[in-house]
Amino acid sequence: MKSSGIIAAAAILMLPSLGVAADQSAAPQAAPAVVSPVAQGKAVATDRNKGNCLACHMMGDGEFPGNFGPPLSQMKERYPDRAVLRKQIWDATVKNPTSIMPPFGKHGIINL
Repeated sequence: MKSSGIIAAAAILMLPSLGVAADQSAAPQAAPAVVSPVAQGKAVATDRNKGNCLACHMMGDGEFPGNFGPPLSQMKERYPDRAVLRKQIWDATVKNPTSIMPPFGKHGIINL
């Protein structure tokens, strides 16, 4: 019964063109939540499709951390100058030509 599934999907896609839409005036739209820069950074670091820092590093409450790179702890003490940390993430091979860390910024993996 594949055709019935296709027909149902087509009907759902056609609803707006038939003038059938969800009532959006019923509830006021909530303001978007403000996310701190720390929370944004953690989201990128733990997202397996973005920074994926957990593939190589242990950090805080990250699940299934790697052990290739140093633990990502006490970063403020280790990198008091944020520009130095940014350069390390941008392209770690500048400081260490044998680094296995991907050049996240240089290769456009993440936008720094």
